[in-house]
This record gives sequence, structure tokens and C-alpha cells, in this order.
Amino acid sequence: MASLNPNLLDFWFKDGIASDKNFRKARHRVLYGGRASSKSWEFAGQAAGIANRCMLRMLCVRRYQNKIKESVYTLIASQIENFGFKGFDIRASDIKHKNGSEFVFYGIERNTDEIKSFEGADILWIEEAHNLTKEQWEILKPTIRKEGSEIWLSFNPKLASDFVYQRFVVNPPASTIIRLINYTENPFISKTALADIEDLKQEDYETYEHVYLGVPKTDDEFAIIKRSWVEAAVDAHLKLGIDLSGARTVGYDVADSGEDKNATTVFDGAIAREIDEWKAPEDELVTSALRAWGKVGNGRLVYDSIGVGAHVGSTLKEKKIYSRYYKFNAAGAVVNPDKEYAPKITNAEKFENLKAQAWQDVADRLRNTFNAVNKGMKYPESELISISSEIKLLERLKTELCTPNKSISKRGLDMVESKQDLRKREIKSPNLADSFVMGACPHLAVDSKLDRFLTMAE
Repeated sequence: MASLNPNLLDFWFKDGIASDKNFRKARHRVLYGGRASSKSWEFAGQAAGIANRCMLRMLCVRRYQNKIKESVYTLIASQIENFGFKGFDIRASDIKHKNGSEFVFYGIERNTDEIKSFEGADILWIEEAHNLTKEQWEILKPTIRKEGSEIWLSFNPKLASDFVYQRFVVNPPASTIIRLINYTENPFISKTALADIEDLKQEDYETYEHVYLGVPKTDDEFAIIKRSWVEAAVDAHLKLGIDLSGARTVGYDVADSGEDKNATTVFDGAIAREIDEWKAPEDELVTSALRAWGKVGNGRLVYDSIGVGAHVGSTLKEKKIYSRYYKFNAAGAVVNPDKEYAPKITNAEKFENLKAQAWQDVADRLRNTFNAVNKGMKYPESELISISSEIKLLERLKTELCTPNKSISKRGLDMVESKQDLRKREIKSPNLADSFVMGACPHLAVDSKLDRFLTMAE
């Protein structure tokens, strides 16, 4: 007997209990993940079931469609047959039901005018939505304006910077139900498919993650931190069964101006436990500093001491707080300049500034974590990093960590891509990632009172 994926009941119904009264209302409904995960079959089956029960006008689009067989037409027709629904007329280019339901299929590139003039759609389904551009979205969304109408998106992530991934995974709009679904939750997958997936997993783990776990690729091979390293670090302490907890450290990235935001990351030893981000104007610098300090508890605060952030230390002193906060001067000199970063190359010969040293420190520990989780390699606990899966804004954090590229200074030393260069790529300041790096590197911060660097033991 045909059925939909039981693991997706909570995607459609409150408390995962299937009934009309429990149906979850949403403006946007997003299924994304790797191949063989049942995303498209799920949408096709649900759409066929709704159209069989009541009149439904559904516009099914994808960016490129030269022939009807390239659309979700075949999927919907197959699900109608699988469930044994009666009353449908599966025609050459559309599907209709005697109750008035209708499915229409278009390729966006060649049918913009027809889509603009489409009236009365109850549901817009965008298949392979990762290909959708911002300009095309701005054409599609106003078309679906009927009261109670929904927009469905299904896709396998391609690049972390793709418009749809950024808009609906990293920064989803209000009234969005979003679900990552992979082959591991597909009860209908064949043994043959599982064997092929396992072969790829053993041969090329990063490609396996991208194809079958829905891990997007980064745009540039020059990224300091690879996406696969960050993914491996999620709950790494649980995966490895080791205790990475310890001293509490809060990294605080202070907003510069304009649209920039404040951000904090709370570390429990080597485990990132909490992310916070807030917008505050410059006349609220004191309030923001105290908000960051309020997360410290018995731990310590590492703050961006350049520019606007220079006020943090004086603000805390005015509040009669005299210790446990440390300056992080991104443009400052490297720590332990004469120590070898690698054989025959010192920190001073490798890094242009402290920011480059800190980002590489985090990159190295995330790479170690990837090797420990996926290859069973052993490292001291101080050389690993774990990221709690319970962090809010987790997808944004992942994306920001693997966004900045490595650049080279005029002296030929390693640097991190500047905020100005990121803006040229239309990428916002990575506030979450910067606070994460500071929170992960208290050993590269300067004690505001003693004016000296911390040690790893402090």
C-alpha cells in the first residue's frame, strides 16, 4: 500500500498527528537535503492527495524546463497511480481532476510572462530551487497572492552562497516550515542505492556529504575553513564520546555601524554552546557591552578591541568590573612570533596579523575534528572543537565560518579576506563567525588589566 514518508509527519502536522485540524499552516514550506531522500516524492504525493480531496490550483515550476518530462509532471502522475486516486485526467502537458483541481508546469527561463499572468494559484512548487535567482524569486512571489496560498521549495543544496540557500536555510523568512531530510530518513530506499551510497562514502567523504547529506559546497577553494570540517564538528564531543567541556569563554564581536550587528558566542571549554546576535545603535554601546558581559558568569570575555569595540573595557571599569575581560586586536601582532607554526616557518613568518593567526588556529582544530570524527585519528582535546547542534542560527554560523577566503598581504603573509572584499562579493560581515573565533581563542587575547596574553592554562 502506497504511503508518504512517516518521518515527515511533523513537517505537515502539529505533533506529527495526521488530521485536518492538525495541519500546519505556512507561507513557505521547504524540504532540502541530499539525493535519495524522498523530498520530491513527498511533495508530489501530498499535492496529489490534496488535489484529490478538494479543488487545488497548483503551479509547478523549475528554472530550466525544455520538455514536460523534465518537470515534476511525471512524479505527480506516478503518485496519483501509486495511491489509486480516481478522477484525474493526466493529459499531454497538464493534469486535471473532475473536482476542478489543476496542475500546470512551466520552466521559469522561457515562460516569465505566462507565470506573471497566472491567477488563483493555491500552491507554487519550485523544484530544484537551488537554481533560482533573486530576480526570478521577485517575479514569482507576487504571483502567488491568493489568501492562504503556499510556496513549496525542494532542492539539493549546491553552493552555500546560492540565493535560495541563504534566503530559506540561513535566514528563513517568517511563516516558514523548513526541514532537512536525507536518505537516512527515507524508509523506501533500496538496498542497491544504500550500497552505492556507502561506496561513495568510503571513496570520497566530502563528495558523499555534498551529494547525499545536503552539505553545500563553498564558492571558493581558497576558503580558510572547509564546510565539511564545520559539519563534522557539530556535536563532535558526543560523536567522539569525550569530555571537551571546561572554562567558560564568551567571544564578543562589536557592531561597527550601519547594518552591522553585535554577536556573542559562548564556549564551554572547546564546545560552542550558544550564539546571540542583536542590533543596537552606537548610543547603546554600554547596554550592548553589559549584555555581552551578562553571559560571562564565572568565565571570561574576549572582545573586539578595534574601533567601536575599544569602549568595552572602559565601560566595564565604569561599572566597577575590573577583571576577566580580554582584548582581541585583530590587526595586532601575532602571539608567540618566534614559535614554529610548521617546520622551519614561525608564526611571524606565516601570519600578517592576529586575525589570520586566530582563524588558522580555528581552521586547524576544525580539520583535526573532521579527521577524528571521520577517520578515527587521535588528537589532544585542546586541539579539537565541538559545536552544539542546539545552537540557534546554526546554519548561519556554518556558512559564515566557511565564507572568508585566505588572502596574501603585501609582505607575502597570510591574511583573512577583509570585510570590504566580502562586500564586493555581496557578503555581509560574518559577525557570528568572528565572535566564534574570538571565543575559541582566549589564548590569543590580551588581559585588559595586566596587558599581557593569556596562556592556554588560564
